[in-house]
Amino acid sequence: MTTSHLTHITEPPGVAPGTGYTQVVTGTGRLVQVSGQVAFDEQRNLVGVDDPKAQARQVFENLRRCLAAAGAGFEHVVKFTFFMTDIAYLPAVREARDEYLGSLPLPAASAMQVVALFRPEVLIEIEALAVVPE
Repeated sequence: MTTSHLTHITEPPGVAPGTGYTQVVTGTGRLVQVSGQVAFDEQRNLVGVDDPKAQARQVFENLRRCLAAAGAGFEHVVKFTFFMTDIAYLPAVREARDEYLGSLPLPAASAMQVVALFRPEVLIEIEALAVVPE
């Protein structure tokens, strides 16, 4: 599927289709790398202590704000990397992602469970890679 400057290849020949992500995204333009975001509000207070859904929503709001600061939006994201202290949080992450992406094509993604993030009450961290047309 091609959307403006990006091409999404969901089923490359000989590769099983992904569930909840696109196998390959390619495009041309200006690269935007967003550092891993966690569920801090503007005052650096953690939103959603012990609540992966609330944390995931705040993380995606932070990603939205970071992308906007670079002149980008979720339509430009080519890859997410999800870090979670429990892989059971993946449905909450995908739910928040779907709220923010709506009907946009899904980017490539990697999801992993990690032993810990930088603070024990932080459950989720997500980074994004985007390509903005020039």
